[in-house]
Amino acid sequence: DVCSSDLIRGMYRYATCGADPVVRLLGSGAILREVIAAGEWLEREMAVASEILSVTSYSELARDAAALERAHRLSPTTPRKPSYLETCLSGDAPIVAASDYVRAVPQMLASYLPGRRFVVLGTDGFGRSDTRSALRKFFEVDRSSIALAAVQALVDSGRLPPVRLVEAASRLGKIGR
Repeated sequence: DVCSSDLIRGMYRYATCGADPVVRLLGSGAILREVIAAGEWLEREMAVASEILSVTSYSELARDAAALERAHRLSPTTPRKPSYLETCLSGDAPIVAASDYVRAVPQMLASYLPGRRFVVLGTDGFGRSDTRSALRKFFEVDRSSIALAAVQALVDSGRLPPVRLVEAASRLGKIGR
């Protein structure tokens, strides 16, 4: 169940695909549907579990984390309290954040999750296409690009062997593009 305070704080768990999430997929706005489809594909085609989180405000998550970082800096003897972002994304699973915004918006969160593989997909630059689907494919924020980025994050973090990236790229038709 989604709590209204989670919506206001900037993120909530939408679903899990598979029994034991090994990668976290963050999506915002219209791209959330692409993230959900990527998570389902990862489970069905690659036997990779994921946790899908809906981001309602990257800015709010960053503001909260920055405020807690500042509070700790100004009161170093007070026990450190984790940010809402850290609480939602505890552990060390790689994270893929996909957004209709430029990458700089979700990238704001990376510095508050040190030591974590954090991949950001966004719509930097200019793209022209006749459909939203084609535009998402152009900017690589479509479901297949999100799924491939997740597999690459798992390979880069040593959780999957490199051959799995080749397998995923082949299944997604991404080899030689």
